[in-house]
Amino acid sequence: MPTTFADALRDARSRRRLSQLDLALKAGTTQRHVSFMERGRSLPGRGMVVRVAEALGLPLRERNALLLTAGYAPVYPETRLDDPALTPVLESLRALLAGHEPFPALVVNRYGDLVAANDGFALLTEGVAAELLEPPINVLRLALHPRGMAPRIQNFADWAQHVLERPRRGLAHGPDPRHQALLDELTGYLPSPGEPSGDHLGFAVPLQLASSAGELRLLTAITQFATAVDVTVAELSLETFLPADASTAELLKAQPSR
Repeated sequence: MPTTFADALRDARSRRRLSQLDLALKAGTTQRHVSFMERGRSLPGRGMVVRVAEALGLPLRERNALLLTAGYAPVYPETRLDDPALTPVLESLRALLAGHEPFPALVVNRYGDLVAANDGFALLTEGVAAELLEPPINVLRLALHPRGMAPRIQNFADWAQHVLERPRRGLAHGPDPRHQALLDELTGYLPSPGEPSGDHLGFAVPLQLASSAGELRLLTAITQFATAVDVTVAELSLETFLPADASTAELLKAQPSR
């Protein structure tokens, strides 16, 4: 992990495959200034660090880290989920979850830990081992663990690659011990690398899941708070499951209210 601002800036820019000129144009400065910052010849003011972080499209957690390497206090707060200040946010999310019924929907944090779910989520977790449903529930582990949803996923090789994208994306932002441990664990549940089957809808890979209601084909849509200025809120994801065909829609609509 870079410990100086110069190294952190150069590393973040390289990972996003931007030239110094590209970054300078996005941040409203000059290529010369970017070069000086990356060589440690110029220590930017706090405002410039924020502008550069925004130009790089860094997640709020990384923006705070970049500020720290430059000697400044973090700008973006990280509020605990149980803080009363987040009550309106969580209530709004729960309303969205309820409004998505009878289709499954859930809210997770950046590691895939479950924050909230609607009643439809129970259909996804049928037959899952009790220990995997003990809080904190990790939905990535739930999906790929041999005592989780894995035995019921008809297109396991395809869906496993989709699930692995979350820790992979996390590591693309920089080293993270928990994302790495999660990726190692999840990869270990795959019997073999597996080749994609090509069984998709032309635009997305559906989750093909056996259930008590019948075989379900579901697509996922992920929503985040694009304008969030709190680290915790910015890292929450609302994940909704949508029927990929009319048969699945009818099966889900026929489910009794819980």
